[in-house]
Parts: sequence; structure tokens; C-alpha cells
Amino acid sequence: MPLIDGRYSGPLYRALNPVYARDPLSGRGAELHGGRFNAKGTPALYAALSPATALREANQAGSLQPTVLVSCRADLGPVFDTRNSSQLERRGMSEDALADPGWRTKMIEGNAVPTQDFARELVEDGFAGLLIRSYVKGVSGAAFNIVLWRWANAHCELEVVDDEDRLGRM
Repeated sequence: MPLIDGRYSGPLYRALNPVYARDPLSGRGAELHGGRFNAKGTPALYAALSPATALREANQAGSLQPTVLVSCRADLGPVFDTRNSSQLERRGMSEDALADPGWRTKMIEGNAVPTQDFARELVEDGFAGLLIRSYVKGVSGAAFNIVLWRWANAHCELEVVDDEDRLGRM
């Protein structure tokens, strides 16, 4: 996995609802709806290390819906590596807690969501994002995502690959 000294440099993929496709780096969808690693009202970008994982993440329930897939060039840091179990333990987090499928129900019911609290602490400690295994049903243990909370700063470069301005013509 390409994390070197807490930085990720390489391609990322985002599968978006077409409503958000004109501005694929806005974080607006996650801000409106909340996610495993961001509370409602907090922008976040959920990206995958492979196109297939991005598509599966964006279409977890029901039939495949219209989806726009974008590729990004990324140089990001610092990124917390959730594969490091000792670092997780030091922060009071575990692999089981990260994988808890009940996070959405907790959020809808207005209860605390431990993964959102964990993310908030990482943001406070200066992390731009985290590298996390995909928990979508049917993916292998080698499918990974990067969740970003800070992607427009001096330590992060994230650019959509759109040489022909296709998104601008939507």
C-alpha cells in the first residue's frame, strides 16, 4: 500500500451521484448526509484506491444507480494508517469498531458514532485523512479507501483528471 512517511501519492477514484459530478472535490454529498468517518455538516471526500472499489462503495444497496467515476492525482498527508493496530489501540480504536455496520443506524437515531468521533480526533491532531479498508460486502481485504477531511491545503494536492473538460460540459 503506497503510504510513505504518512503520505499517499498516486491515483484515487471517486464514484459520484451525478448531482455532485460538476464539482467532484466539494465533499458536499458527505456533508449533507454524513458518513462512517464524518458527521452531517462536515465535508469529507471518500475515495478508493481502485475504480472497482469506488463503484462498489457508491452503490452499496439495491441496483446499480447512475454513477460518475472520476480519477484523481493525489499527493496527500498526513494520512493515518488504520492498518497499524498499535496506533489504533493507542487511540482507543479497533478493527472491529472501524468495521461496525451499525454506524448509520446510530447516526440516524442521533446517537454517538465512534468512527465519527475517531475521525474528529484525527482532524484535531492535524491529519488530512485516513487509509481504511473497504467494508463493502463482496470486496477483498485488499480493497482500500482514503477518507479526506482536509484536501485543499499546503500539504495536499488533489486534482481531478479531466483533460478534455468533460465534467464542465455536463
